[in-house]
Amino acid sequence: MKIAILGAGISGMALAQKLIQGGLDAADVTLFEASHRAGGLCASKTVDGYTYDETGGHILFSKNKPVMDWIIDEAGGRDAFTWNDRNTKIRFEDRWVHYPFENGIGDLPDEANFECVSGYVKAWHERKASGSEAPDDFANWIEWRFGPGICDHFMRPYNEKIWKRDLAEVTSGWVAGRVPDAPIEDVLRASIGIRTEGYTHQSKFAYPMNGGFQAITDGFALSLEENIRLSTPVTDVRQVGETWHVNGEQFDRVVNTVPMNLVPDFLEGMPADAASAMRELSNNQISCFLIALDREEHPDLSWVYLPHHNQGPANRITYMSNYSPNNAPTGKTSFLCEVTSPGGGAYPDGSLADEVVDGMAHAGLLAKDEVLFTDRTDTRWAYIVYDHPFEARKAAALEYAESIGLDLLGRFGRYDYHNSDQCVIEAEKMADALLSDAKRG
Repeated sequence: MKIAILGAGISGMALAQKLIQGGLDAADVTLFEASHRAGGLCASKTVDGYTYDETGGHILFSKNKPVMDWIIDEAGGRDAFTWNDRNTKIRFEDRWVHYPFENGIGDLPDEANFECVSGYVKAWHERKASGSEAPDDFANWIEWRFGPGICDHFMRPYNEKIWKRDLAEVTSGWVAGRVPDAPIEDVLRASIGIRTEGYTHQSKFAYPMNGGFQAITDGFALSLEENIRLSTPVTDVRQVGETWHVNGEQFDRVVNTVPMNLVPDFLEGMPADAASAMRELSNNQISCFLIALDREEHPDLSWVYLPHHNQGPANRITYMSNYSPNNAPTGKTSFLCEVTSPGGGAYPDGSLADEVVDGMAHAGLLAKDEVLFTDRTDTRWAYIVYDHPFEARKAAALEYAESIGLDLLGRFGRYDYHNSDQCVIEAEKMADALLSDAKRG
């Protein structure tokens, strides 16, 4: 069975590796990659000795130990990684607030603490008393779930920064597993200063010693050099009888991992409704900024959330040089700052770097005279946006793909909101299915 994989990001390369390790002849696996390098959304960049991740702060963790071990082995083994304890905060005015927010409300000023715990308890009581179902839109969901205090002080302003739209336009369907759900007892303990923890599956994480997060996919690519065709965009995919032709070359199966929005541009014969469903799937893009600092060390922090608009346009910053000592030159440190914008390819203008630096200075995270230089990378695909038409559009897209036997995989290849470990899990499932089909012949 000859298989074409469209895209050589983490999903596509994990699938290729799993197929070959499962017994498929390596010569029968071909990856088409438009970029000059493999890695997709795991890309990293080094500028004057400073390394940062181009699509936001990435970390490697998983609840699935075999998958975690497999990724580590493919990327050079345990010695190729640093192993970090997560220390994440929210910058609330001039204070550090423990993350998740509802586990850290005891760090707030007294009045804000009271507003948050009072609202949380009332919201909890109202849900129990009324048996109400979760609202469909995210704007009402956060107030239903957390109450007005947490909503006003953190959830609403922070999420407005990320989604860049009225939160009523976003559904609550993406929330499961993404927004921490603290028990009410933990919130009450937190409010009086008893430390509680949330999101404990992220409490320890790995990060490559050298090369940024891209070192992981570089490890995958190293053993797939003969299979990956770099700088080879897919321009034409068509069914010919029981086979597929990709750029004129014949294959038995095609697995798409490039953004579904682009599939109608190269897949021949798509009906208008299926093409529209794919093209109109909504996403946000991201602009990431490296800030190189003339500073010897940072506070011992991993990443920080910036909910307030007067903290600048960045919603999250990563203490990049804390992840690995090799992410900055000796005696220097660095930040990675993330700014989202609505998908479409039009990015905020060139003054954005100054706005980011000004906001971080206002938040007390840097002094302007520490800044040596900044570097910017814009990425078209970053976050799936769960707007109200999303589920219907995705269902129509998947139904059509299934009807013609086109396999879809990956965060944007299938529009599944997956972290890197989940991408590998889904790639392994698909590899098992394809290998079973190959054995049946």
